[in-house]
Amino acid sequence: MTGVQHQKWWGWGVEGITFTHEDKPKLAPFVMEKVGIDLNAPGTPPPAFEDLKVPASLLDGDLASVLRAAVGDAYVGTDDMDRVVHTYGKGLVDLVRVRASDLPRVPDAIVYPADEDQVRQVVDAVVAADGVLIPFGGGSNISGSLTPPVDEKRVVVSLDLGRLNRVLEVDEAAGLARVQAGVLGPDLEDQLNSRGWTTGHQPDSFRHSTLGGWVATRSSGMQSDKYGDISDITRGMRVVLPGKVIALRPLPSTSSGPSVREMILGSEGRLGVITEVWVNVHRLPKNREIVAYLFPTWAAGLAAMHAITESDASPTVTRVSDANETAFSLSMQKPSKGLAAKAGPILFNVLERRGWDLNAACLSYIGYEGDDDHLKYEKSIVGKIVRKHGGIKLGKGPGALYDQKKFDTPYIRDFLLDIGALGDVSETAAPWSKLMDLYANTVRAATDAFAELGVMGFVMCHLSHSYHSGACLYFTFAFPPSSDVAAEQIEQYWVVKRAIQQSFVDNDATISHHHGVGTDHAHWLEDDISSAGTEVMAGLLRAVDPGRNLNPGTLLPAHREW
Repeated sequence: MTGVQHQKWWGWGVEGITFTHEDKPKLAPFVMEKVGIDLNAPGTPPPAFEDLKVPASLLDGDLASVLRAAVGDAYVGTDDMDRVVHTYGKGLVDLVRVRASDLPRVPDAIVYPADEDQVRQVVDAVVAADGVLIPFGGGSNISGSLTPPVDEKRVVVSLDLGRLNRVLEVDEAAGLARVQAGVLGPDLEDQLNSRGWTTGHQPDSFRHSTLGGWVATRSSGMQSDKYGDISDITRGMRVVLPGKVIALRPLPSTSSGPSVREMILGSEGRLGVITEVWVNVHRLPKNREIVAYLFPTWAAGLAAMHAITESDASPTVTRVSDANETAFSLSMQKPSKGLAAKAGPILFNVLERRGWDLNAACLSYIGYEGDDDHLKYEKSIVGKIVRKHGGIKLGKGPGALYDQKKFDTPYIRDFLLDIGALGDVSETAAPWSKLMDLYANTVRAATDAFAELGVMGFVMCHLSHSYHSGACLYFTFAFPPSSDVAAEQIEQYWVVKRAIQQSFVDNDATISHHHGVGTDHAHWLEDDISSAGTEVMAGLLRAVDPGRNLNPGTLLPAHREW
């Protein structure tokens, strides 16, 4: 036993936790109306692991001996379960393929180093053998960054960093912590919180993703409005390359040429294996609140979020859902009792009398942290902005419920797969001046794709991660494919996914705000950073890794690989 815990081989999270609609009476009618699926019909659970056809490992005896000498016999795995767990991330295509026993190329060995020295030995050994090395954190990636190329004939080693999971030191005067890259989000925060500190970084994948993974994919968290994205939080790092280590000190700022730190951020394992990261940390706040608001329209909600960024308020979270996502959220509610059961209908009746179209209403969550006076000051500023844009305050109750459930959403995708539906996400960012057109055109592109396929589909969106010049728009889409054949389902999925991603490009938005490039988004890379920019990236990767030993196939579109 390695002591490293992994997610389910067939889905999100851990065994024993699943999504159910049975305690949400409004959800089944909602899903039937929007995508025509009966949630009460028998579903199709994932297959038994014993039914999968797992290719044999190609690990040869010489390399196996070197790896075992480096990390110990117990920490080189070749059993089928371990290899399948490390084959895919948790993207929609990943889950469809693994459920269908579509395993054309599986890592040949999983190696669990205990420290940087062992990482160096493993990297050197794999490259010396002309093998392929794929770093692995929590396995939560949804953009195709973890899967070996199908046609890869060389031995493939997955380097699992799960044993590198400690906070090594805290520089209290500087507000910095030195942390091993394999630490999962909850373990990182537990160790920091016990000393009175926090990073404030909370991506949706928080429970099942690692610090190194956040850095390697340029992650963002729901509290990034205050704490920054991981690119802001990361100040220094150590990165293992064949025969050497990049060591970047945790400097507050520097003018020493093009930033190597920036090059490694988002590099997805192609520029080496991240072993340690220096991160900004902050004292735990006295208070933390998420307050819910309701806006009459999506346009009003976006305008309010923009106004908040221009104000003196600095909330931790600024999120607003469009009408479709608001309707979905309301359908997910459990039955209320007593006064709470009456309050909702009364409020909606009042709003209707005021002229609100409740089908256009948009739910918002805004987060605050600090001492009592600071919260009072910030909520006063935000409250005035909300009222100016026609919104109302719903209070801390709905906000607290959102805060409790925010990490559980990915379980819904497994539930959808069980009942025969495909659900996935695409996120982007654009300037404030372009958000409304980006939103309208992307919703139209997804709707047209559903029509092209002849299926009932549903698309919804929320704004999150507000910045000075713009914001992130996060789209979720779902539809029942017209086939139960995995390859045909994936083909239909890509009709919708391509339409959404192309809309991002056509509307001057980025191809990904925080999920990374991987293989799923590489097709649009040149549109995102220009042909010349892609040449610069290809040149960098070629110079660092001329043998294409470090996670080849990610980041660059296929025709740019050398």
